[in-house]
Amino acid sequence: MGQIGARELVVLAIIVLLVFGAKRLPDIARSLGKSARILKSETAAMKAENNTAAAPPKDDPEPTPGTARTIQAAPGDVASARPVEEPKPTAQT
Repeated sequence: MGQIGARELVVLAIIVLLVFGAKRLPDIARSLGKSARILKSETAAMKAENNTAAAPPKDDPEPTPGTARTIQAAPGDVASARPVEEPKPTAQT
């Protein structure tokens, strides 16, 4: 008990087909794939930012407040790119 077999997968596939319909399933799969690519690229960007933040270059000037960087949703996807305002770091005492 607790394991999913072939019979359960077939029943689940039939239920999904009945709920969403055969026409919408490719769109759903496409949007899930796009979301996975976005998540992967964002986590890679966050890791890269953490690595560069640990050792900032000495001759690099501070970024000016109010400047925005552009986050691209997926490689080659320029339709959903949007500028993002970076929060200003606060001084901790």
